[in-house]
Amino acid sequence: MNIIIPMAGMGKRLRPHTLNTPKPLLPVAGKSIVEHLCVDIVKIINKKINNISFVIGNNFGIEAEKNLVTIANNLGANGLIRYQNKPLGTAHAILCAENELEGEVVVAFADTLFKAEFELNTTADGTIWVQPIEDPSMFGVVVVDAEGVITKFVEKPKDAVSNLAIIGIYHFKDGVTLRNELQYLIDNNITEKGEYQLTNALDNMKNKGMKFVPASVSQWMDCGNKDATVATNMQILKNNYLLGFTDASVVLHNSTIIPPCYISSGVQLSNSSIGPYVSIGADCIINDSIIKNSIIRNQSLLTQLKATNSMIGSYCTITQSNTIEQEYNVGDYTEIK
Repeated sequence: MNIIIPMAGMGKRLRPHTLNTPKPLLPVAGKSIVEHLCVDIVKIINKKINNISFVIGNNFGIEAEKNLVTIANNLGANGLIRYQNKPLGTAHAILCAENELEGEVVVAFADTLFKAEFELNTTADGTIWVQPIEDPSMFGVVVVDAEGVITKFVEKPKDAVSNLAIIGIYHFKDGVTLRNELQYLIDNNITEKGEYQLTNALDNMKNKGMKFVPASVSQWMDCGNKDATVATNMQILKNNYLLGFTDASVVLHNSTIIPPCYISSGVQLSNSSIGPYVSIGADCIINDSIIKNSIIRNQSLLTQLKATNSMIGSYCTITQSNTIEQEYNVGDYTEIK
């Protein structure tokens, strides 16, 4: 079994946080987005994973690439870095990992996280993870028949053909067939709005008699912008309430931690209330503050904040004296006084 994770997008909606850190490597509840995704997929698949291929842009940097390989290695898999140098669509991104398109393959786009408990349908040629939503017009959707078999794939439908949005995770029994269909799109320049789309390849495979079935998730968590990422951090902490984590090295002086929270090593809290639903990275110092439902990255110094629904980057120095709760959305190396 191989896993392919296309993640070459720039994450513009999450700026300023993605100016220094690729979006899939941003932390939520103590792990990067992509690490949460990999862990959850391995748990669901429950099979030996040979390779995890990360399809990235060429601007991620060596340190980010090392982090991705480490994520795969920690799950007992070989970590591979593949490059998509131009944003030419989902089908093109997957094909950038063509050497891993063999045998059973899971493709998972590093845009969203999920919670699900089910077993894969071994009689089908493929499984598509979906979630019912009110407005599917910005997503690819599937149409299913009375037997629960997918009959149509539609990319960003203008008409209400289905509310089953594809969340971006797919299982294929035969990676070679998928590779050939993706290559067919490229060779024949079959595009949607100028990009090579996976849904076109899926439609071709279905028309040749392949059977695809949907699999639903109980939670679909977005990390597309600041508010969505903070909400996802909250949901993951809720899901793992009993596993809430405060490192043994955390120094508490006249401070309270309201669970669930994730607080990393070297953090110092003085005269502060933290939580619920707060994640704090390593070596932060927080004084005289009340912080709820927020993500704070590494080595930031925060004083007299009343913060909620906030994302604060690494190496920030923020001193405020606000009397009411405020939202912050500041990137790395920000100074506010």
